[in-house]
Amino acid sequence: MASKHAPTPDHPNCLNCGTELRGQYCGTCGQRARGRLISLWELLQDAFGDLFEIDSRLWRTLIPLLVRPGKLTLDYLEGRRARYMPPFRMYLVLSVIFFVVAFFDPENDLSLLYEPQPPPSPEEVAAQQEEIAAKRQAAEAEVNEALQGLRDEGIIDTTDIDEAKEVGGVVFGVTADNPDGEGGLNFNVNPETGECTFSGTEEMPDWLQRRLTKERLETICERVGADEGKTLSNLLLDNIPVALIVLMPIMALVLKGLYPLSRRYFVEHLLFFVHFHSFFFLILTLQVLFASFAEFVHIPEAIKVLTIVAASFYIPVYLYKAMRRVYAQGHLVTAFKYVILSGTYTVGLGMTMLGALLFALVSV
Repeated sequence: MASKHAPTPDHPNCLNCGTELRGQYCGTCGQRARGRLISLWELLQDAFGDLFEIDSRLWRTLIPLLVRPGKLTLDYLEGRRARYMPPFRMYLVLSVIFFVVAFFDPENDLSLLYEPQPPPSPEEVAAQQEEIAAKRQAAEAEVNEALQGLRDEGIIDTTDIDEAKEVGGVVFGVTADNPDGEGGLNFNVNPETGECTFSGTEEMPDWLQRRLTKERLETICERVGADEGKTLSNLLLDNIPVALIVLMPIMALVLKGLYPLSRRYFVEHLLFFVHFHSFFFLILTLQVLFASFAEFVHIPEAIKVLTIVAASFYIPVYLYKAMRRVYAQGHLVTAFKYVILSGTYTVGLGMTMLGALLFALVSV
């Protein structure tokens, strides 16, 4: 029975689904009985209420997503769903937030709102280049010192990396079968002349050679060299979200193969990776925000790097713990399947990123 103090609904039936109303909220779809927006504050509450309410579904979703691996997936599979944001909506929201935080440049993307600045003088350009070089050297020194400390304490084990070959300019490559970076399709853009050259076409598969002809590659190289690869980078960023969406069902099939006796449907394995990728976007967003905050308040570079490295190490730990919680198998069996899943995920990620780059190349 509705409370006698509750205001009378504007209409006897729900305007959304038509169910007879017995209070301020519809018992079928949950919509509020009031049909008109009475104030601007009510409109703002509808837009940002979940952001500022501590007990909202937003925070009840993000906190366990970040600190309790696999909990959202397990709760969803066991029927505890209304308290959380829908999985795919959460994935889309977090992916959009990440790309906005990481790659949105107001002066570039909203250039119409800014007055054009006069070009810097040669002296200013030289001073800026010297300042950038000094900052880069200082940052590299602090990073190397921090990593050396981790190596000395036995926290990480790294191998020596050969010095990169100096080719000059902007260099990027497309290769699916050579992790050392030799072979494959390689572009070299000289930043001073804008000249672009390419090599390695003979290393490409036949099906790719028929599509990326010499004439098309020359056109691509000319367009890439015109803006030093900025257009290509933007197109690649646009293709990455699609590539990750393509990757999720592939990895769900791998999970289904790893857990044939779990009696879970394909979509339940897919849900696992929707939540994992949501976490991945969330942790990357937090890393970007922390890096910006650390630079703003002048936190020492070593502390910033160690924090970001620790957060990066948390990602594989998170995946292992999520597998343990959702599939409830022992450490040894889970570790074995984790190695297989990690290997296939690395290969799948590389192939989908390669596809994203190829689509970006032919779209330039």
